Amino acid sequence: MTPHNRAAKGEIAKRVLLPGDPNRAAWVAKNFLEESQEVTNVRGMLGFTGLYKGEKISVMGSGMGGPSAGIYSYELFTTYEVEAIIRIGTCGGFQPYIEVGDLIFALSASTDSNWAHQYNLKGSYSPVVDYPLLEKAVEVARERQTPYHCGGVFSSDLFSDYNALGPNSWQAWAKMGVLAQDMESYALYATAAYLEKRALSILTMTDSCLTGQGLPAEERMSALEPMVEIALEVAYS
Repeated sequence: MTPHNRAAKGEIAKRVLLPGDPNRAAWVAKNFLEESQEVTNVRGMLGFTGLYKGEKISVMGSGMGGPSAGIYSYELFTTYEVEAIIRIGTCGGFQPYIEVGDLIFALSASTDSNWAHQYNLKGSYSPVVDYPLLEKAVEVARERQTPYHCGGVFSSDLFSDYNALGPNSWQAWAKMGVLAQDMESYALYATAAYLEKRALSILTMTDSCLTGQGLPAEERMSALEPMVEIALEVAYS
């Protein structure tokens, strides 16, 4: 056990789906896993383990922001010997060709966070995806004809446009080809790289920073189903 996770050794699978919202973890466990059992609930951060096509898979909330996702992923990788973590999150889109509901597979993550200072690197570090996990995700998305985009994302300590940098600060990142903004992918990818583990961030674009268009509240959970299904296939492979 850790201060943030009461699961015993062996109760968490080698592959974990990691949404930010613990309630989303509960929804995934209930609707996509068989024989799922709650294995942790410390600080309300719910985690479950069940079966997907007979294989043991876990799903656990990471909380909001890089530091929270970094702590949970670090403990999953080290204390619980998890081999791969697949983030299933939401994001704000930067590019006009990305439709609300499309998936984004994060090739790399940029950030405005100081997360990487702990590694004592003499420069700016840009962590990247585990390619075999990405390759499988693309394969499944193509088979299912699910709209997807591969590219860099921007993981901010600040939420979307609501920051002191100005109402259109995202546009500078968009000009550099960044696809979307989330808050957790950078910390997950950096932690995986540091520990020589595997990670993939799959994001559903729920809100467009260009148009202001977003998914209605009543559709936000159901719209995540393609992302969850692809993540489970990747975890199963």
